[in-house]
Amino acid sequence: MIRTMTGGCQCGGVRYSVDVTDEDSYLCHCRMCQRATGGVFAALKQVPRGAVRWVTREPDRRASSEIAVRGFCAACGTPLTYEGHGSDQMDLTVGSFDEADRLRPVGHFGVESRHQAWCDTRNLPDKRTDELPNIVGKWMETRGKLPD
Repeated sequence: MIRTMTGGCQCGGVRYSVDVTDEDSYLCHCRMCQRATGGVFAALKQVPRGAVRWVTREPDRRASSEIAVRGFCAACGTPLTYEGHGSDQMDLTVGSFDEADRLRPVGHFGVESRHQAWCDTRNLPDKRTDELPNIVGKWMETRGKLPD
């Protein structure tokens, strides 16, 4: 079943809608994705290029290698896409989806660069943002509420 999902960058300057047929996504551990996102892996959702509609404007793009470009928002820095040259598919960053929790990882890619210690963090202690008084105070002072 096809359904539409929406997403965009942190500042709202780049927004998209995309038709998806499933909730499958994947984790890419390759060094290019690590550097492009600043994380130990990139969480990505592959979609047909034709299924993506840029609602506000297209993302800025930079060649990340000889084989691909990456879309991002130059205003706030949010990484948004991985676009391989000559492919009818592209990847959207899971974190840029408005309802990212609806997507689920079904595999790993680029495992030769995987940082295994960062993959299973179930046994680490948890702390909610609202349990940190200094952070709550800063948000209340500047925004009047905690961020979504």
